[in-house]
Amino acid sequence: MKKLETKRLAIVPCTADSVHLLQSQQYDNGPEIDRHLQELSKDPSLFTWGSWLIIRKSDSRVIGDAGFKGKPDDQRRVEIGYGLLEQYRNNGYATEAINALIEWALANEAVEKVMAETDRSNLASIRVLEKVKMKKTIEKECVIYWARQ
Repeated sequence: MKKLETKRLAIVPCTADSVHLLQSQQYDNGPEIDRHLQELSKDPSLFTWGSWLIIRKSDSRVIGDAGFKGKPDDQRRVEIGYGLLEQYRNNGYATEAINALIEWALANEAVEKVMAETDRSNLASIRVLEKVKMKKTIEKECVIYWARQ
């Protein structure tokens, strides 16, 4: 199975086989994983282009999920999204995981640009995007759009 590793994290694509782990840890971080698993069951080519689990190596806890909002488009762009459980925030885990996913995506010949968007009020997310060297591309009243090539 495809897996990314950083110093403190294992980042693995979420599949139907992940459900037992998520249930055993009572992991609930919103509807994205359920949505991804439903889409993956219909289109197996979405494997790696949807949700990935962020697992802390020290205790094998799923501390968040991140990933892509679909396969690369015809302009070779993918959009990344992420979320950590509240108790694991402010430890650098999001930066570590997102950087690994961006580098993985940009190493894929189907991807030329990784994009993201965040609410202007989400200062923690903005800090993560700045740390992973994403650049602001458009700023609107409530949303900032980012990209890294």
